[in-house]
Amino acid sequence: MQDSAGRLSGLELDPAVIASLEAVLSRMAEDTVGAIIAEVPAYTDPFSGKMGQNIENAVQTSLGAFLRMATRAENSDAAPPLSAALDGAYELGRGEARNGRSIDALLAAFRVGARVAWRELSTAAVGAGLPAATVARFAELVFAFIDELSASSVSGHADELATAGRVRQRYLDLLTTQLLARESPEVLQSSAERANWPAPQTLTAVLLPADQTRGLATRLSSEALWAGDELPGLDAGESWVAMLAPDMEGARRSLLMSALEGRGAVVGPSRPWLLVQSSYRRAVRARHLIPDAGDVLDTDEHLVEIVIGADPEAAEDLRRRALAPLQDLRSSTADRLTETLRSWLLHQGQRDAVAADLFVHAQTVRYRMGQLRELYGERLQDPLTILELTVALGLPNAISGPG
Repeated sequence: MQDSAGRLSGLELDPAVIASLEAVLSRMAEDTVGAIIAEVPAYTDPFSGKMGQNIENAVQTSLGAFLRMATRAENSDAAPPLSAALDGAYELGRGEARNGRSIDALLAAFRVGARVAWRELSTAAVGAGLPAATVARFAELVFAFIDELSASSVSGHADELATAGRVRQRYLDLLTTQLLARESPEVLQSSAERANWPAPQTLTAVLLPADQTRGLATRLSSEALWAGDELPGLDAGESWVAMLAPDMEGARRSLLMSALEGRGAVVGPSRPWLLVQSSYRRAVRARHLIPDAGDVLDTDEHLVEIVIGADPEAAEDLRRRALAPLQDLRSSTADRLTETLRSWLLHQGQRDAVAADLFVHAQTVRYRMGQLRELYGERLQDPLTILELTVALGLPNAISGPG
């Protein structure tokens, strides 16, 4: 700060000249505020009332501090007046961030202020008979002072935004955790309000490999929620990230799937935002169904597999019981008959369709089905057996046989 203060001091003026410059401060502050109101639309309304008078007083005080600092000897301690001015500019920047105004508006106001201040001060300086070299030095000091104020305000504005951003992110993280834990609607609505998060109609849960999130936030809604630590239902060793994407139902789901292409994501169903935990749970249950690395799994397109795999142990018990008649056969024979039985069930016993599906002759299908009828007997006419076989043969890896 001492270096900055040093370059803003050292202007040697007679006391009478300093007094003439101080005499125009009040008018200069009034003209500055008037020019800002006229030229910076963001401040037209705020500065037109009582706030305008407060700003005018602050401008006059700041310019007075500048004059005292500029006319100090170069070796004197100029830090106190500069420190106060910079602190004021810093707080002004913070206040503008809190009021939702961009730093561009404030910097524009500084530029207008610098122009008006220099016009008034230079007129007074020339009227006081100051030599050209001194007037030029005076100009340097005015604009250096404005640069210092602008830089301090930029820092205050940025710091306020960063602080507010960190606080809001903590609230968003809490909201995401509560959504995945399915807290009560009252708790969720309160957290959404505290995070200043506009609640959507629906949320869609997406599981992503942790190394596949780059660039995704810019392609989707900025109000999407993210979680990556201690995700419920997942082992600590699984590197997944959860995203809760707002309002992705209908045609927008296709846009979501396109954005996720090549990322190995699992997409749950769209649910009312308070009930997004059910979407997340489905994505968790379906995460092992991705056929190849990089593919996107739309759980809406795999409901049968998800239902069948909801209880893996029960599913395995069902598969073993349904295929028990084949357990004593050679593995190759059991595989062929299992494959034929599955196709026969799916094609409702249409021999030609089964033959086309398996790329075999219709007589081969007839022979194999004869073997199966000998093994199962009348049970192939029993609706419950048919249901069990249909479910069992729809299970992942059921085609590998009963062994």
